[in-house]
Amino acid sequence: MIKHNKLFEYGVLSYIGGTTYVTMEVFARQYSHWSMFICGMLCFIGIGLINKILPWSTPIWIQMVIGGFGIVTPLEFITGCIVNIQLGWHVWNYTCQPNILGQISLKSSIGWCFLSLIGILLDDYIRYWFFNEQKPKYIFLYKKGIRV
Repeated sequence: MIKHNKLFEYGVLSYIGGTTYVTMEVFARQYSHWSMFICGMLCFIGIGLINKILPWSTPIWIQMVIGGFGIVTPLEFITGCIVNIQLGWHVWNYTCQPNILGQISLKSSIGWCFLSLIGILLDDYIRYWFFNEQKPKYIFLYKKGIRV
């Protein structure tokens, strides 16, 4: 365990979130943009707050929907409006599918729900392993006798 303060903890989590987001994007599209690091930081911190607000007994699928539709999609929309529409950087474009202003689409939002599971698990275990926070309790892992 690392002796720390909350600023240090959120700095570490932000770095991990930004790096993970950019890495996943590079694997998916073969490139990324520095603005995606910032968006990834914000998404990861937001997803990490789900279990700070909701009880551990909240089903994981509800957490995933909150992560995908309630956190990542709005942050992707705001980021897109800034970097793509305002600044004209053309970091991404969803105009080849049904979308809102070319910045978000239902298909991508559903994908963010599934990818939120990675963020939820990663954040919870990083907080547990390195920052002495509560051990994650996922009902879906305990029903079949799996202990994590």
